[in-house]
Formats: sequence, structure tokens, C-alpha cells
Amino acid sequence: MATRVLMEALSPTMEEGRLVEWKKKEGDTVAVGEVLAEVETDKAVMDLLARAAGVILKHVVAPGTTVPVGSLVGVIGGAGEDISAVVEGATAAVAAVPASRAKASPLARKIAADRGVDLAMVRGSGPEGRIVAHDLEGVSATPAVRATAPAVVRAAAGEAYRDVPLTQLRKTIAKRLAQSIGPVPTFYLTTEVDMERVAEARQALAAADLKVSFNDIIVKAVALALRQHPACNAWWQEDRIRYWNEVHVSMAVAIEDGLITPVIRHADLKSLREIGAESRDLAARARDRRLTPEEYTGGTFSVSNLGMFDIDQFTAVINPPEAAILAVGSITPKPVAEGDRVVVRRRMRLTLSCDHRVIDGATGAAFLRTLKQMLENPLAMLA
Repeated sequence: MATRVLMEALSPTMEEGRLVEWKKKEGDTVAVGEVLAEVETDKAVMDLLARAAGVILKHVVAPGTTVPVGSLVGVIGGAGEDISAVVEGATAAVAAVPASRAKASPLARKIAADRGVDLAMVRGSGPEGRIVAHDLEGVSATPAVRATAPAVVRAAAGEAYRDVPLTQLRKTIAKRLAQSIGPVPTFYLTTEVDMERVAEARQALAAADLKVSFNDIIVKAVALALRQHPACNAWWQEDRIRYWNEVHVSMAVAIEDGLITPVIRHADLKSLREIGAESRDLAARARDRRLTPEEYTGGTFSVSNLGMFDIDQFTAVINPPEAAILAVGSITPKPVAEGDRVVVRRRMRLTLSCDHRVIDGATGAAFLRTLKQMLENPLAMLA
């Protein structure tokens, strides 16, 4: 009996996936658990596994195609088995999905459900015809005629512009950040830290064959400061605030078409050596799009470091449901007053973005003060 190969939800937030490459050809024999195809989710490229043994009878979806979760992408069965009914029925079902689900934002779906509006009859003004909240302004339960979504324009050489379809990662980034900077009442706190002692400690560690980056030391200090200030180690949960007893630090990693935040779990309990090794491994696999969902979800606080790009100071966007994110600038030699003389010291600016629903100004300031004390006196991290 034929088995349908479906586009599976390979990450917690995945709504659609792009089939990157078939690893098995039509006619190949497969066993349960073998890799059938590579799929680009909203965060990574992951393997789609065979859920049944048999022969690959049909590739329903071609490489490069994006389809909603639950869509038929292939068929496994016995050699020579008639699968026409399976393919035809599934094709009709898939065709109906994008209009009602894949082309609407979560907020738009909620508004439509509350009003009894059929999204299939609404014109979408978002990317690739996606329906967004303002498309439903003035729309009642009486359906309106929906126009066909505009085709993506691909520019040839010499044209004034080119349109590039959104990747699954970029779609997710846009959706999540739209949920942050508008609805989240954010305020910012900035402090400047003397990094001379950290630089000296790092050199001493390197001499002892322990190579760690400035970012590794910052992550460790952040984790220990969060342990002293649990009010900053929290999630906003709409009807409650979740204060975490565990410290899981997300670190922002730039990849080819966006940003991903692998998580160093229990960072407060790990040594600098462990943090350094783990951060290098996570960053490398993040750039190769090979992280599992468990490795980039569940962070309780984020650190975004642009110091290596010679950025002196910036503000980072909070990643909901986390209540704060720390933006780390470059370490720069600066003239500083020391008593009655001026000396040159390596300095670094830190900016804390806070969700005011969770963190008050004094609370965020106290956290930054502790973090600054630890970085200016690295021995404090051992206390």
C-alpha cells in the first residue's frame, strides 16, 4: 500500500518548507529512517526521513519548491503500484492550502477567525501576496473577490532592480521581529566597560593553552550576572512572567541570509573552556545550517556582538519571549581620565534592550552594574 511522504514540521515554528534536494531518486529502494530529501525550514536545512520502507514511486514536489507543512511531497510504495488517486487527491488539497493558511500572518488569521472572514477571498498586500492585518481593515464576514498574488519579478542584467524571494529564515526573522519592536515596550540602557583586565586575563589563559574569545568571557559574565539578577532572566508569557531558574544564553550568529541564535545551555555552570568549545561548534554548524531545533530554541537571554565589525555601539531587537538582549560593541583604545592624568585604556560599550513589561529601569541598571563589575574585575567571576 502506498505511503504518502509529507512536508513535516521539522522545527517548532515551521509553517512551510522548501525542498532543497531529493537524496533518493524515483525508483530507488528506501528503508525506514533513511534520508529522502533535504528541507530548508525557517531556521536550518534538515533531513526529511522515510517513515516507511519501499520504492520511491513519485517526486510530487520539485527541488526549490516551497509548500506548507502537511503537503504531499512524494510517494513510497511497491514497485509498479498505481498511485494516481493518491497524487491527484493530494494535489487538490495542497492547492487549497496556500490561500487559507500559508499566505497569511498569524495575526491576520486570528482577526479573520474572530470576524468569520474567509482568507481565500482577501487580497494580500504583504510579500508574495501574504495577507497581513491591515488587509482586513473594513472587511466583514461577507467575502470579497481576491486577486491573484503578484508574481515575483526577477531582474535581468541592466535592469534598475531585482526582486529576491524570501528564504524561510528571512520570513521567520521578519515575522518575529515584527512581534517585537512594535508590541514590546522597549527601553535601552548603555554603559561603558574597561576591558583592560579581561584582555590581560585572556592573554594569560592563551599562555596556558586555553584559547577563549572576548565573547566567550562576556557570555560567562552575563550568565553569572543573570544568576544574581533573575528578574532579567525571564520570558513574557502574556498572562504571566516566567522567571527561569536555569540560565540559557542565546548568542546571535550571522549567517548568509539572516541571523540565528544558537543556545549555550546552563552557561552559568560551564567553564570558559566549555563555553569556548561549544560556541565555536554551534557557530560553525549554524553557518552550515545544520543546527537542530533544540540547539536554537529555549534561550532565556540573548547576546548580540558586532564588535568584530568595528561597531562602537548599537541597540539590538529583543527576541520574544525573552525579556532582554545585550548588544556588545567593539573594544577600542580610548583616552580616559585616571586621577589627574589621562591614560589610554581599552573600552567597550554595552547596551541592554529591556521589555518594560518585565524589567524596570532600576532592575536593568543593577544587572548592567554587576556585569560591568565582573568584566572590570574578572576574578569576581570566580567568587
